[in-house]
Amino acid sequence: MDAKVMVLGGGGREHAIAWKLAQSAVVAKVYCVPGNPGTAAEAKVHNLALKPTDVDQVVAAAHALGIALVVIGPEAPLVAGVGDALRRAGIPVFGPNAAGAMLEGSKAHAKAFMERHGLPTARYGRFTDAGAALGYLRDHPLPVVVKADGLAAGKGVVVALARAEAEAAARAFLQWGPIVIEEFLEGEEASFIAIVADGQVLPLAGSQDHKRLRDGDRGPNTGGMGAYSPTPILDTAMSERVLREVMRPAAEGLMTDRTPYCGFLYAGLMIGPAGPKVLEFNCRLGDPETQALMMRLRSDLYTLLLTAARGDPLPKTLDWDSRAALCIVLATAGYPDHPRLGDPILGLNKTQGDTVKIFHAGTTTEHDTVITAGGRVLGVTALGESLSIAQQRAYAAVADIRWPGLQYRQDIGYRGLRRA
Repeated sequence: MDAKVMVLGGGGREHAIAWKLAQSAVVAKVYCVPGNPGTAAEAKVHNLALKPTDVDQVVAAAHALGIALVVIGPEAPLVAGVGDALRRAGIPVFGPNAAGAMLEGSKAHAKAFMERHGLPTARYGRFTDAGAALGYLRDHPLPVVVKADGLAAGKGVVVALARAEAEAAARAFLQWGPIVIEEFLEGEEASFIAIVADGQVLPLAGSQDHKRLRDGDRGPNTGGMGAYSPTPILDTAMSERVLREVMRPAAEGLMTDRTPYCGFLYAGLMIGPAGPKVLEFNCRLGDPETQALMMRLRSDLYTLLLTAARGDPLPKTLDWDSRAALCIVLATAGYPDHPRLGDPILGLNKTQGDTVKIFHAGTTTEHDTVITAGGRVLGVTALGESLSIAQQRAYAAVADIRWPGLQYRQDIGYRGLRRA
């Protein structure tokens, strides 16, 4: 029990990762950069007040602390090449290099990759000029999807039902850079995440995110308002099909393109009558899917990620709790466009038991009080013998938490319950 691990990031995903890493019998300490009040309260976990994208500081701290493995949580450090710098310094890293992270860093890059390697996805066009984009939209069937090409924290996507809405989104996103316009795909969304390491593909359990702000999948897109695992839409047959048609060809495509890849590869899928199609790739774990997945994972996360980072053979399967896990995201008033920050959070210290865990996503402390510091504040996650029981436990825990303007969806898991 002497390994020291560093986790880059300070959101709910990183809290869940650090919490799971700290459960390893061979891990002595987990350092979160910068972490949050939730990670600071975990056994064996310590926060470091550094910027995850500050390459020199991260490398220096990893050397000084004798870090055995760095796990990069969010997309920004990956796209910025922090993983490249750590590898050059001889420090084992779980998280792709900057070239691999472009699958998330550029929607157009990802679409070209999918076309090149025959992955199923929506038809699209890439634009840098407003005139060309608006001309393309003029005759495009509705609904239509408009995406910012670069990183947008889950908010750079508009599913437009009207021509004027699509044109407004195109104009707005073009102020940031290039855009992608895609055909709208019918079906049900699901998240398929795998560990990819030098062509090896080890799938995680299936999960389903809830991107829209309001119940019934209405309102604007967000970074995710809740998630659950497993999900009926990704049954054994469909999971095998996703592996065969999406994940393995993607891993092989990265090898063909001479792009070394070691990290999580997240495929956001639309599953319709024609089968699975890729909406997007992310180069890290999804959030809030991470919270549900880490609650269910029984395998030693540290050993698993270190094996991948070293390029050793991965196990064939992972050990999962047979129970369902469900995560409800609690957000601030005004989220996602104008989140209100700085409100004291009440009810965090209520005892939840072994089946409920509260992960911090956007919190900080002020005068020893935990306050809101981001749009998505907490991920209240519960295990249950069924999805219905997990949902009941999670919402019961949510009822104890309060701050002015608190908002959350009241139907997380509804698609899975309807199928059940």
